[in-house]
Amino acid sequence: MSMICSNPFRSQIWLVLAAVLSAVGGWLYVQRVLVAHQVIYAAAHGNPRGNLSDLYPRWIGAQELLLHGRDPYSPEVTREIQAGYYGRPLDPSRPADPKDQQAFAYPAYVVFYLAPTVHLGFGVVQRSFFWILVGVTLASVPLWLRVLSWPVAPSVQAAMLALTLGSVPVLQGLKLQQLTLLVAAMCAVAMALLVAGRPVAAGIVLALATIKPQLVLPLLLWLGIWSLGDLRRRYRWAASFLGTMAVLCAASEWWLPHWIGRFWHAAGEYWRYTQAVPLLEAVLPSPWGRLLEVLFAGTTALVCWKRRKQPENTGAFQSSTCLVMALTVLTVPTFSLYNQVLLLPAILVIARDRRSIWEKNVVSRVILTMVAALLVWPWFSSTVLAGLSFVLPLETVERAWAIPAWTVPQIPVAVAALMLVHYYQKTFTASAGPRSS
Repeated sequence: MSMICSNPFRSQIWLVLAAVLSAVGGWLYVQRVLVAHQVIYAAAHGNPRGNLSDLYPRWIGAQELLLHGRDPYSPEVTREIQAGYYGRPLDPSRPADPKDQQAFAYPAYVVFYLAPTVHLGFGVVQRSFFWILVGVTLASVPLWLRVLSWPVAPSVQAAMLALTLGSVPVLQGLKLQQLTLLVAAMCAVAMALLVAGRPVAAGIVLALATIKPQLVLPLLLWLGIWSLGDLRRRYRWAASFLGTMAVLCAASEWWLPHWIGRFWHAAGEYWRYTQAVPLLEAVLPSPWGRLLEVLFAGTTALVCWKRRKQPENTGAFQSSTCLVMALTVLTVPTFSLYNQVLLLPAILVIARDRRSIWEKNVVSRVILTMVAALLVWPWFSSTVLAGLSFVLPLETVERAWAIPAWTVPQIPVAVAALMLVHYYQKTFTASAGPRSS
């Protein structure tokens, strides 16, 4: 009897150990294999390498605007950014030079977030921001668990934290100091506040998260639809959101007149010179990628409309929020690996509901198995490569650097498909039930 009772504890310990091993393997893979490949490739092709921090263009823009009154969107500031980011300004006559100009392509109010750092050296800022991103990324896991009303054992939560920190999207985001990780954490904070009955604070945090508006827009659209279900009670988050946006935009206009037009021009130029397209359009030939995007978006919109009356503490609201976050990864007009951190709530809700998904039908079982295999592959393969880097020549292991990324395009598609197959059917089965009775 005692042996039977101890089995759950032992299984949890093994789960934590496996998660920690995967996290360590992921970090070693990045340091010993992926970075080694990037260095070798850059040297062979004459690509410049500077600090390569995605925070740097925003930090230089904040310095130039707040300290010197210069336009951060100007070509002159862009060249200064390139000198630090790449080690030298880009030269159009060099075909091997990167296409990404690293221009300041964020809303102007991002400079207010960086205002406390403009008198510091970038090395200090870079190291501090790295640890801030580690902290907010880890904090987002228990926040999403709270949103999902899913209490888990401390050991299971520890395993979730390790797997999150060791996932390839998070590792890339940390390596680049990508603001996407900060935006994803802000979304977690906002939704936790909303579920806790603090809509005004949730609206403020959502407004602050619009430093990357393309990542927040689908969530805002869903919350707008949800508000229509009970406008008299739910308008407060929207009012606080709009009020905060007005303050941010007005302050930015005071510091940099006519900044909105400059921002939209910079964003358009970014999409042009990076040839950015959504994930489905990048992996599927035209017009199938666009058609699949429309199908996903239309079906998600229908689910959201059907669930607009559901309170924020219900499973219907929770799964709709996770579905919208997954859809964001498919439709955002930039195919970047670190954006997949937005899949975290969808993956958690799938893990929570795995038994009901498995028992639903054969299609749900097949897709659930595919999702599990696709998710496990990057952790497993990066850990194997990290181990091999200690016993084989690094030049040999470096050639296999892309193996953990084999499932990158398929993961968000499979996660979104499983969410739609299970929760779409669940929504319309539930809505049909009362009428049949």
